[in-house]
Amino acid sequence: MNKEPHNNTFRRPIADVEVGTYISRKWPQWLSSFAAWTLTKRGWAVEGELINQPKAILAVAPHTSNWDFFIGIFIVFAFRLNINFFGKHSIFVPPLGSIVRRLGGIPIKRSKAHGVVSEIANKIKHADELILALAPEGTRSPIYPWKTGFMHIAREAEVPIQIIGLDYKKKAIVLGPIIQKVTNIDEQMQTIYAFYDTVCGKYPENCITRS
Repeated sequence: MNKEPHNNTFRRPIADVEVGTYISRKWPQWLSSFAAWTLTKRGWAVEGELINQPKAILAVAPHTSNWDFFIGIFIVFAFRLNINFFGKHSIFVPPLGSIVRRLGGIPIKRSKAHGVVSEIANKIKHADELILALAPEGTRSPIYPWKTGFMHIAREAEVPIQIIGLDYKKKAIVLGPIIQKVTNIDEQMQTIYAFYDTVCGKYPENCITRS
């Protein structure tokens, strides 16, 4: 599958990205410098601007390879982001549990899909600051249409979504459009598909953005 290049072509070094004062941060400066240096040596750069709000959802795609997780972790370290992600409660057991929590993991019981959405939305609503990172497809396998749980979470929690692309062809971390308020999921998903149709994943054939 060929991907057309996205319009935002202003590339800059990862170390030059300015992170706003409202977004929660952690991790030491030495780790940030090391992560930025490592990504830069691998040819990665940044396009776009990062959202600057205390609560938001970062939807990162395409998710077609296990490498996406490691690239994502290095981005988190480079930007010194205090992010969270929700995982199945069974992985939060010693010794792995402490590491997962340190990275920002929050256990969730996946008994019912709708119950999970409401539980996550409530956690976000009652937090002073919480940046939730997730993969909107929900799987590395080819899938269409994508899961819309993250849209329902954003609507219930009343938080914005920034869509972020990992473009392996251009080696670009694309900080894409921000959906300030979820109002029409079907319509706004088309905006998301249109954005990711311009982003080339590690295995682009596994990123399906149209029927």
